[in-house]
Amino acid sequence: MERATVAIYDDRGLSWAAGHSAPGQRVLAEAFASRVEPGRPRLDVGCGAGRYTALLGAPIIGIDASPVMLDACRQLVPEGRYVVGDVEALPFARGSLGGAWSWMTHLHVPKVRLPMALWDLHRVLSVGTPFALQVLEGSYEGNALEDDDVGGRFFAGWDAASLTDVVTGAGFVVDESSVTVSGDELRLQATRARTLADTVGPDMRLLVAGLNPSLNAADAGIGFARPGNRFWPAALAAGVVTRDRDPLHALRVDRVGMTDQVKRATSAADALTADEYRDGLDRLDRLVEWLKPRAVCFVGLAGWRAASGHRKATAGQQPSTLGGRPVYVLPSTSGLNARSTPADLASHLRDALELADHGC
Repeated sequence: MERATVAIYDDRGLSWAAGHSAPGQRVLAEAFASRVEPGRPRLDVGCGAGRYTALLGAPIIGIDASPVMLDACRQLVPEGRYVVGDVEALPFARGSLGGAWSWMTHLHVPKVRLPMALWDLHRVLSVGTPFALQVLEGSYEGNALEDDDVGGRFFAGWDAASLTDVVTGAGFVVDESSVTVSGDELRLQATRARTLADTVGPDMRLLVAGLNPSLNAADAGIGFARPGNRFWPAALAAGVVTRDRDPLHALRVDRVGMTDQVKRATSAADALTADEYRDGLDRLDRLVEWLKPRAVCFVGLAGWRAASGHRKATAGQQPSTLGGRPVYVLPSTSGLNARSTPADLASHLRDALELADHGC
């Protein structure tokens, strides 16, 4: 979260909260509380002075980057547990929470950083848990919003389609009927899926796109996680990544992002439908156009052939682009693909990296 905005809340947030204490979406807050499994901890993300905290059920955890606002929430709802923390670096264990309510909090995260903030939220929620989100609707991004009655806070606005794409990419199933706009507010309801969340951001050297997560990968939180999969050994050998099975290090240090063409995890790829292939490729096209990685590398020919219409595509650079960026298709890295040796896969990944560095 932007630190200057946190300082503003420390300095002037209580005055703002005094005039905004009534929970305008009481019905939605109570509906969210009813979706959380009884007894499971639920998180009020950016709880502020506690406008909604008491409505979200118990046990409740409030997190806020402003100690001043958090202390006010503690006084209002003393039975809760409270943590000073950043929504982009949640201090909770994987799968430890039963739901998350984020009301006008993630709008303080720059748009290009929202995918990773939601990756972190996906990490701490358990499978099947609810997520409620409200942000600013519109295209504004900056710290001089005309109607900001506090002044100086950073805001990022979203349109419904783009926000749905990002939340889907972060490993949530969005209830499309819940996506609504009211005035300058955009809200949706989603469920934490048993899948992988994208690790993507700005300035990516290469974006690696798997076909879809295996159940094993989804549970591990790491793509290509099976011991017999050759992706990580080949990527290390090719110099694409510098740490084994660590997608965060790959993004932050190696500037290699990871996503999936289809987000639904399955035990076998033949469970996917043609519509899922096409819809997934459309989402990736929008993602690439937005974040502009230097190149995209698809792992496995099946998904690319099914979705792109290039039924006879072979491994290597493709004649068409995605989101305006060059595409390289790698043979499947599964241990079942005996035709491609580890050395072959590493050679292909070196070529994909060469395309990223010199092909644009």
